Amino acid sequence: MTFPLPATQVNIPPGVIDLGAGDPPFSLLPLDLLQKGAEARFARNDPYFLQYGLEQGDGYFRQALAGFLAEGYGFAVDPGRLFVTCGISNALDLLCTLFTRLGDVIFAEEPSYFLALRIFADHGLRVVPVETDGDGLVIESLEERLKDGSPKFLYVIPTHQNPSGHTLSAERRAQLVELSHEHDFLILADEVYHFLSYGSQPPKAFAAWTEDPHVLSLGSFSKILAPGLRLGWVQAHPDVVKRLAGCGLLDSGGGLNPFTSAMVRSVIESGGLKQNITKLAGIYSSKLKVMEAALHRYLSGTIYSAPSGGYFFWVRLPDGMDAAELQRKAMDFKVNFRPGVRFSSSGGLRDYIRLCFIFYGPEEIEEGIVRLKKTLGQ
Repeated sequence: MTFPLPATQVNIPPGVIDLGAGDPPFSLLPLDLLQKGAEARFARNDPYFLQYGLEQGDGYFRQALAGFLAEGYGFAVDPGRLFVTCGISNALDLLCTLFTRLGDVIFAEEPSYFLALRIFADHGLRVVPVETDGDGLVIESLEERLKDGSPKFLYVIPTHQNPSGHTLSAERRAQLVELSHEHDFLILADEVYHFLSYGSQPPKAFAAWTEDPHVLSLGSFSKILAPGLRLGWVQAHPDVVKRLAGCGLLDSGGGLNPFTSAMVRSVIESGGLKQNITKLAGIYSSKLKVMEAALHRYLSGTIYSAPSGGYFFWVRLPDGMDAAELQRKAMDFKVNFRPGVRFSSSGGLRDYIRLCFIFYGPEEIEEGIVRLKKTLGQ
């Protein structure tokens, strides 16, 4: 699909296979579901969603969202503990505004989502990296960092992490909550991939701990419906929700995204959201297997582990190669990726690359890995 003028962030040069692009394919953006949702909402002839929205978010939407989350998480969700956002990026920016000041220290996984690091930089925050392994954030590394003082918050992607694909173990989740009490810091749990598991179900979501004012669970429709909706939520203790809803931004502009909330409410109530997630999981699971097979066949010198959900493979290059330098060479072979240094708050991880298996079909995924093999000179 092409557009006569720039319209999206997806801007890949013709002929290039960009395995770094962490975007859903245009073919899986659910126009039909959203059209039906809009038709259902407009058919009611009630213009309430065109008015300034309730600061916390549309109550009807939050009720529908709470029902969806309760079914997915396996425990009750109180709509009064949900705050509507314009996606997780917006939530992070608002939380930084309200809970931090210039120069404050925060902790983040190493590696971490590189665009979250950009948001933290915009607020002048000092990011301290915490080590990770195959089971997610390493508690001993966190404890070592805490000896030098507590952060304002810890940012963590606990399930199918971006970029590593790793999932934080159940034991470590519980230990992390205990440490947040002991050292009085917030946990900002970005749970955007929680519903995109392609095998066994992940451990209990951090949303289960939001009776605790130290724990905030951030969610989004970007991965399970469409990123252009710019719609998400924070699930948190009532005191946190009250502070979010009482900020000057919302006092002036009203609740975030009431129009889109109304459309998505219809999609949830019709069962369309659940059906869409099932569809995505089936398609993405098969693409994951294609990339795993291609990596095994063509890039035997690299080190990686297959994720059990989400979007990404995290691949270590052979012989200490610098991924940023390799990226420049890769364009000669019309292939691209994201170099690991972008996911580091300390300038490390230079011999890693992030590959996404979501955007392309099977043939292009395999061809992209073949081109990457040529780039590596194998």
